[in-house]
Amino acid sequence: MRVRQLTAAAAALLLAAGLGGCSAGHTPGRTPAPAPPSADPTTATGDVRPVDRGTVRDGGTLRWAVDGVPATLNVYQRAATADSALLAHALYPSLFRPDAHGRLEPDPDYLAGAESTPPGQQPQVVTYRLNPRAVWSDGTPPTAADFAAQRAALSGLDPAYRGGHPAGYDAIDSIAQGADPHEVRVTFRRPYAEWRSLFAPLYPAAETATPEAFNRALTGGGHPGAGPYTVSRYDADGGRVTLTRNPLWWGDRPMTDRIDFLAVPPEQRLDALDQDRLDIATLTAAVDRAVPPAPASASPSPSASASAPPSSSTPAPTPAAEAAPEAAASALRRAESLPGVTLHRAASPSLTQLTLNAARGPLTDPAVRRALTRAVDRRRIADAALTPLGLPGAPLGSHLFAGDQEGYRDNSAAAGPADPARLLDGAGWRRPAGGGTRTKDGKELALTLLVPAGSATARRTADALTAGLAESGIALKPVTAPAETFVRDHLATGDYDLALFSWPAGPSPAGEQRPVYAKPRPDADGALDPGGNYGRSGTEEIDRLFDRASAEPDPEARLGLLQEADVRIWQLGHSVPLYQRPELVAVREDVAGAGAFGFGGPRFQDIGRRR
Repeated sequence: MRVRQLTAAAAALLLAAGLGGCSAGHTPGRTPAPAPPSADPTTATGDVRPVDRGTVRDGGTLRWAVDGVPATLNVYQRAATADSALLAHALYPSLFRPDAHGRLEPDPDYLAGAESTPPGQQPQVVTYRLNPRAVWSDGTPPTAADFAAQRAALSGLDPAYRGGHPAGYDAIDSIAQGADPHEVRVTFRRPYAEWRSLFAPLYPAAETATPEAFNRALTGGGHPGAGPYTVSRYDADGGRVTLTRNPLWWGDRPMTDRIDFLAVPPEQRLDALDQDRLDIATLTAAVDRAVPPAPASASPSPSASASAPPSSSTPAPTPAAEAAPEAAASALRRAESLPGVTLHRAASPSLTQLTLNAARGPLTDPAVRRALTRAVDRRRIADAALTPLGLPGAPLGSHLFAGDQEGYRDNSAAAGPADPARLLDGAGWRRPAGGGTRTKDGKELALTLLVPAGSATARRTADALTAGLAESGIALKPVTAPAETFVRDHLATGDYDLALFSWPAGPSPAGEQRPVYAKPRPDADGALDPGGNYGRSGTEEIDRLFDRASAEPDPEARLGLLQEADVRIWQLGHSVPLYQRPELVAVREDVAGAGAFGFGGPRFQDIGRRR
């Protein structure tokens, strides 16, 4: 079997903090059952204190924790990480940016306007009118050449470009200058309704025009950007990236002179905040993966003491260390009590789900998969996972939308009545008279549950799943795997029965979510290639619904197709949406404009210290 290659960014999104996701905002990748109407999103995913620029001081330096200095700032390369996407927000243009509810809105710093030809008119042509004041940091304006080079790099037509292939670029036929150099006309070979998700971010042609240019790591200074900040220092060995104000920036003046992005491991961040060495730090992993302190009798070796950072008093976990719930609770209490620091918490735009491997064991039977999806108590699980972190235990009812995203609807009723016992009995799995695990032909209905190692949230989720499914006679055996092998050795190869992980929820679900549910196809060797569908179940109908939604220009009709696809996924027994991944971000109290960003992402020019 061919093992699908994942970019580092994709793996990070699956497994960050044990359950996936990042907080930098949008990152690059039915017959309806009775259900409530589409939600009116009145609560945003993010938790960011509103900014009044008049109350923010001009100047100063901010210190922002990252996991490491990114190997590249090109978010479409395989080495890209969530930190790559975070820095790209400050350095490169995105023509549209998602708001707090995942709605793509034009960014006036880059766009004077954008429109598509009327529905039904072929070919579809999108005309972008660029802000005439916008320039790259070398003084040249963005042009159609930048758009054309990026389309060539990301369309998948030339295998020499080594990177991801975000949805939509393969639908483009040509790109040309319009009426003047500030107008770009993009002609599509087939209708593509989610065109607003393209060119986010946009890179200069110098970085994408040839495979050689695209494939080299985008690091250090000297590379043209077009954001409010520019790179002044890129020190991978020293663990620091410094951004300073872009002197050619034409938009609102950035409030902060300099932002230092500092490589601080999660286990050291609470100490760094307590010692006033950080201003902004995501603490999700610091809390979720906290480990009990070493016994007093255990003293480090001289060599270990010599190499440890002198400013950190928190012991780094060993590879074999498992998260302890009491340690996570202690770390949360400490985060909440740090002097001069506010802990922002939110449900991130990342969907934690239970995926069922339809190619293995009892789960090859659709009746068993449907029974299991009905037996999962999603509210019980959400309560167990989220309420210890101070977040509401809100279960998800959609595979495709976050709960506060425009278009969300709970379609869980499509799975049918909550009567798993009848389905399991009909499939031949009988429960002993005294209760216990069901059996068939002398074999127990016992399944493995693949869980990210070291995550307290995943452990609480697994415990709730195990207890809940036992009530239906299904036995679970949790099996942990570290991040470096979770995808490669388990999801991609099918070495699991059930798996707990997350997918990011983006503003363009038709294109972004289709690979997760696409029907697996035979590869060149005749073996089943799941692609990104780790559940290994799918149908032609679901594929057609996604394809129709991708091409449907009417927003309401497109949403209806996506809701129908979600109903079919529920009925297939592919996976069970559980909850949105929790996100915890510590921000010093005098810092405005930062927090748990949710869909929206940071507006770097507004972030600074209050007067």
